[in-house]
Amino acid sequence: MIITEQMIDDIALGATVLGTGGGGDPYSGALMAKVAIANAEQPVQLIALDEVQDDWMTVPSSMIGAPTVAVEKLNSKDQMLVAFEAMEKALETEIAATFPIEVGGFNSLIPILVAAKKNIPVVDCDAMGRAFPEAQMVTFFLDDLPSAPNTLADERGNVVTLYPVDGIWSEKFARPITEQMGGSAAMCDYPMDGKNLKRSALPATLTQAMKIGEAIRQANESNQSGTQAVLDIVGGHILISGKIVDIQRETDGGFATGGVVIEKLAQFEDTGVDSVFVQFQNELLLAHKGRSKADMSQQNLLASTPDLISILDHETGKPITTEQLRYGQRIDLIAYPCDPKWRTAKGIEVAGPKYFGYTVDYQPIEQLKSALKGE
Repeated sequence: MIITEQMIDDIALGATVLGTGGGGDPYSGALMAKVAIANAEQPVQLIALDEVQDDWMTVPSSMIGAPTVAVEKLNSKDQMLVAFEAMEKALETEIAATFPIEVGGFNSLIPILVAAKKNIPVVDCDAMGRAFPEAQMVTFFLDDLPSAPNTLADERGNVVTLYPVDGIWSEKFARPITEQMGGSAAMCDYPMDGKNLKRSALPATLTQAMKIGEAIRQANESNQSGTQAVLDIVGGHILISGKIVDIQRETDGGFATGGVVIEKLAQFEDTGVDSVFVQFQNELLLAHKGRSKADMSQQNLLASTPDLISILDHETGKPITTEQLRYGQRIDLIAYPCDPKWRTAKGIEVAGPKYFGYTVDYQPIEQLKSALKGE
């Protein structure tokens, strides 16, 4: 399948939904991807995961850092390519295909830049099925695949190559290096052959993002509910429809962290919840009833990582990233199930609420919805 400008717009929109507030700015990502395909020597292909040959060397292309920084600190046009070619140098081989490490508005599109320059395909897959804030929060880590080598590059041309023993150490080393690079950097990690990619990656996630973006676009063209169009694809439900009445956000330790308070508006559909506090670390990670962190309890829990939480504009259904949240926005807060790999014991250990220091246990959103309705 040849990647077109319309596909890029749809992927950017849908991936921002699945990015759960993180994954970078979709607007700048879409612009860069469109320029890349326009200047490519040949059309950029999106191929299915099962089309990858077992002996291919494959490497993801992504950005690491705080989304709030990336909005103002633009990439150089070849920054990702520098990190990618540093990976080829470290591996001493050519890379046959690339793909996104996560589904996010910017990070889903970054591989297109590399593919256009290197004349290689983009694989329709990723390693999260959403966006997560840390390097070890990938299915490759769950499946005990090696992270090394890692390569990072900034817009000035600085390059760092790392050989961490696993994804946890990759995060420990790469995060402070990213801070020194100005808060965001291009990164390649988890190089692997096609056989392991097919075993561990989550298939067709770019196609899913494209379908979501297309559904939102068509819903707006026909004056239908964009939020319902999203829910028809991802499942899940609305936690609250209302107004953002408070937002707390800071950039620290290479992350954008904070919380947002949403208050129900009388004219919106009643979900049985009057106010919700949503906590985030780049991505939206936990939602509970109340107006502050102090209200967090197992009884008040509405949704938590690794399940997905997204904030959509109430009128259009278009996703709002954490750095775009503002007082007064009318929004729909939705939650929907993660890939089953994240509901395993190791998945919850790696990316569940306890990992982030939240004092609640993970419960699937299906159970939390039933409890909320008293079923």
